[in-house]
Amino acid sequence: MSGFYIPQNNLLGPGCLEEISASISARGYRKALIVTDTFMEKTDTYKRLIRALTAAGCGWKVYNGTVPNPTVENVEEAYGLIAKDPCDFIVSLGGGSSHDCAKAVGITATSGGCIRQYAGTGKLKAPILPLIAVNTTAGTGSEVTGFCIITDRQRKVKLAIVDPAMTSWISVNDPTTMLSKPPALTAATGMDALTHAIEAYVSTNATCVTDALALQAIRQIIKFLPAAVENGADLEARDKMAEAQFMAGAAFSNASLGYVHAIAHQLGGIYNLPHGVCNAVLLPFVVGFNGSRSISGRFADIASCLGKDLINTNDRFSSKIVADYIMKLNARLGIPPNLKTLGVKKEDFELITEHALEDACAATNPVQAGAEGILAILKAAW
Repeated sequence: MSGFYIPQNNLLGPGCLEEISASISARGYRKALIVTDTFMEKTDTYKRLIRALTAAGCGWKVYNGTVPNPTVENVEEAYGLIAKDPCDFIVSLGGGSSHDCAKAVGITATSGGCIRQYAGTGKLKAPILPLIAVNTTAGTGSEVTGFCIITDRQRKVKLAIVDPAMTSWISVNDPTTMLSKPPALTAATGMDALTHAIEAYVSTNATCVTDALALQAIRQIIKFLPAAVENGADLEARDKMAEAQFMAGAAFSNASLGYVHAIAHQLGGIYNLPHGVCNAVLLPFVVGFNGSRSISGRFADIASCLGKDLINTNDRFSSKIVADYIMKLNARLGIPPNLKTLGVKKEDFELITEHALEDACAATNPVQAGAEGILAILKAAW
């Protein structure tokens, strides 16, 4: 039997950020560690968060050093702020980088040791410090997941930590915090969410619950992502994308992912590339690879969500339809066409392959093809 894990409380819709005050007060918490970055600290959303904490009677301290693809050093620096002066809970403010950094701090606070030792699946010793994840991008789903990705600069690899014990206490998806996101970031994070939904749907750990969430997420992303990119002030598009990425996050948190993420994590670790862009570039090539070797019939379901109802539901045929659609969507959204454009080097393919096969996400790809398969995907995508 499979479990299904999401945060205890999930706030969605315009203005929901302010609702966290009541939950904090109910638990009697007195001090928060805010994990964010220097950009978010200057925004109106940050001011709204501070007002919500003040209304709850809470103090706070701030770690604003989070970088894209957060590092082991980020985690250690942030944890240092509460090691001698503990906080009751953590608030992450931003996108996936802030949420992942905050989760890793929460792990260190309750399980001890170095974050490196928790890479893999189910290694936490205890639930993390209570986390309120205030999400400001519609893409990563990190606010709802039991996943945490931290860059180990020493080894030039991303550590994938997977455990339901790090699921947030409260997730917050208030679309009014997302209105100012630039088109390129909107596109990259939106394609990240689409990748989550597709990989969750074809995952070997998929269930009827994750299937329903993944398919609805695909439908909404296809409909509303172009609108959100073209007009960032479109509140309906922002709201529907926030919902969609939430559903995609819940789906993959429970069903896991596949080769797109296993490879993309390594590209981020080696080249410090944007995660959503890496996913978008790789997605059509992994879809094609899986479809040419799969007999699940699931790519026809995905094609249907894209408005492509097929008479021939053979994976080899339907996956080509899906891959072609994604490539055209990438082009419309301004996503680079291949790995070469991103600066990925052929001489690194073997290293990328080695680490991708060690990544926790590789285990649930629908086709287990080993090093030869990963190399084939890289060559096709280059």
